[in-house]
Order: sequence, then structure tokens, then C-alpha cells
Amino acid sequence: MNASPASGIDHDTAAAGSLRLSVIVPLAPGETAWRPLLDQLSEGLPHDSEVILVHAGAQALPPLPSSTRSTLRQIGSPPGRARQQNSGAQAARGRWLWFVHADSRLQPETLAALQRFTQRADDALGFFDLSFSRDGPRLATLNACGANLRSHWLKMPFGDQGLLLPAHCFTALGGFDERVRYGEDHLLVWTARRAGLPIVGVGAALQTSARKYARHGWWRTTSRHLWLTLIQAWPQWRRLRRERR
Repeated sequence: MNASPASGIDHDTAAAGSLRLSVIVPLAPGETAWRPLLDQLSEGLPHDSEVILVHAGAQALPPLPSSTRSTLRQIGSPPGRARQQNSGAQAARGRWLWFVHADSRLQPETLAALQRFTQRADDALGFFDLSFSRDGPRLATLNACGANLRSHWLKMPFGDQGLLLPAHCFTALGGFDERVRYGEDHLLVWTARRAGLPIVGVGAALQTSARKYARHGWWRTTSRHLWLTLIQAWPQWRRLRRERR
């Protein structure tokens, strides 16, 4: 895999790989949806893994449960999902990095598929199939179907599908682009494609909240996401096509 320019973050710790897996969960200010996710991770992850909660700014850090199978840590970071995820990767000790949104929820097969995927020897960027919880309109099911078609056919998974990749690959790709206002996950996938890193489905589902569709309306939210994806994907596709000529 070809390396791209680094984003200015230090990944020496992440590359150390003293654990198999580091789960990195960025938290927005005032975020409370992470506790059910943390309960699932704490109960189901193997011993050779860790969970890193990354808080934005000077947010007070809440107490964490002391009795868990995996290591739990929390760190502070400048605000912004890209910066928070890069900070989590910098602090990580796992050979694999799994970036999970705070409102994601594990399904019965999620962790078993995750473990099988991280035991493979091949480098790849993995993603989960997307499903939505029942906290939004029923039409969100169509969005999940579209996301799964897009990720499997077009190799364009997004961050709510739990991006998973080896720490050394994340280092070579330069991490998440901290200069963009949105779509840092989308851009990481395009960078991986240009570098020749395979984009592979993990073979299990990850559930996420549909509250944004309930809050802003299904049509408005869907059309906005389609537009933002298009204006970001088009120049990336053209760049990829030029580089492969």
C-alpha cells in the first residue's frame, strides 16, 4: 500500500500494537448516547482489547465502570470528530483500530464477525452493514438499504458503519483530514482506495440511531446527505480516475 502525506499526528503508540484491538469512540459535547454502547463493549470484547472514549474540549470526564473484560480509557481532544478520532488513534495500543459512533449499537453477530475479521492476516479497511434503530421514521430503512448497496457495490462506506483497519494502515493513510467540516470518514475511504487498500465488508450489522431523520425530517435529511456526498465524491472519483490512467 502506498503511503499518503501524514496529517501531523504521531502514531508511534498506535503502531506499537500491544493489544489486538482499540475501539475509538468520539463524544460530542453533552453526548449521553455512549453509555449503552459502552456496556455492550465492556461485556463482549475480548481481553486483548481496549475502549477509548475521546471527549471534546474541556468537557468533564464521567466515571467509568471498574469491572470490565477490556481496558477502558478516556482522553480529551480539541473538538471536531476528525481531531477526536485522530487523538484516539494516537493514544491507541491496538494492532487494529475500530472507529465507532457513540449512538451505534452492537447486534448479536457484530463482535463475533469483528473477531474473525481482525484475525485475518490481510490488510483491509472493513465496514459493517448498516441498520437503523426505531427512534426515527420507517423510511429510514430505505436509507440503510441504500447505504449497504453503496458500500458493497461502490466501496463507499461511511463512519456510522464502524470503519475498521490496521493501525499501520491508518498511519500510512495519514489519518482523518482535520481540515474538512464534514465527511472526514468519506475522505478516509477515498484515500484508502487510492492507496490500493481493499474495502471489505465485515459480514455483520451495526445499528445506529435514526434520530436525525426524526428531528429534521426524512426527505430533508436524505436529500442533504445525498447532496453532500455527491459534491465530495465527484472530485475524489475524478482524482482516482486520473491517478489510475
